[in-house]
Amino acid sequence: MRPADTWQDYELIDATNHNRLERWGKTLLIRPDPQIIWKNEPVSPLWDRADAVYHRSARGGGSWEQRRSLPARWRIAWQDLTLIVSPTGFKHTGVFPEQAVNWAWYRQKIAAAGRPVKVLNLFGYTGGATLACLAAGASVTHVDASRGMVAWARENAAASGLADRPCRWIVDDCAKFVAREIRRGSRYDGVIMDPPSYGRGPGGEVWKLEDNVYDLITLTARVLTDRPLFFAINSYTEGLSPAVMEYILKTTLSPRQGGRTACDEIGLPVSATGGVVPCGATALWESC
Repeated sequence: MRPADTWQDYELIDATNHNRLERWGKTLLIRPDPQIIWKNEPVSPLWDRADAVYHRSARGGGSWEQRRSLPARWRIAWQDLTLIVSPTGFKHTGVFPEQAVNWAWYRQKIAAAGRPVKVLNLFGYTGGATLACLAAGASVTHVDASRGMVAWARENAAASGLADRPCRWIVDDCAKFVAREIRRGSRYDGVIMDPPSYGRGPGGEVWKLEDNVYDLITLTARVLTDRPLFFAINSYTEGLSPAVMEYILKTTLSPRQGGRTACDEIGLPVSATGGVVPCGATALWESC
């Protein structure tokens, strides 16, 4: 497992019985996590001091119980980047902290390239990966279907002092955007994609990652340059293992591009126990 262990403003304090106790800056939140299936007694004494708790509804969704008055938004830092945190109605905060281990990897690959690098970030959400790539010197095309998420990502870029860096902020369906980029002849040295596990299209059609991941990767591979640096795909889908995603990269990219592939779970250290909680999976292709 690759732990995201470089945080100062975020901490996974304890985890048990389908819940996380987390510190976001100075704020303590309790959020549900279905992967936390163990039921040991809580170790940290801070569970009773949480500022807010997210309660799931039996009908889906849920709501926040504020035990203390909280600002609607506040800021945390990772390395030299600033990220705006805001508890949403779907338990999320605008930051997936386990992804910091990937942000560091993107930065290293871009900084070591020694040449201009263009990155395509699909399903870019609030822009953590985009900021990491911009800070490393890349130009980025950030794509997400949610206008609100793209606006949030642009605010994060401004807060991080990166508003003047070369970035295209695109509100669009990611697959449709990639198809147009292929027709336009646009090419990228790096691709990052963090697709949702599940969704519905404008006509009510169901979209599942495990049913679409192969076509999505093979389509997007067509926008790579002749000298690509990396291709990364993240998943939070329990039924889609890291090895499956790696095998797709190996069979679609390696025959044409060479390079090497890898996969692993990504996770967060738990300060109360010294363990690491798995939070998602990443498969990577990189040039040699």
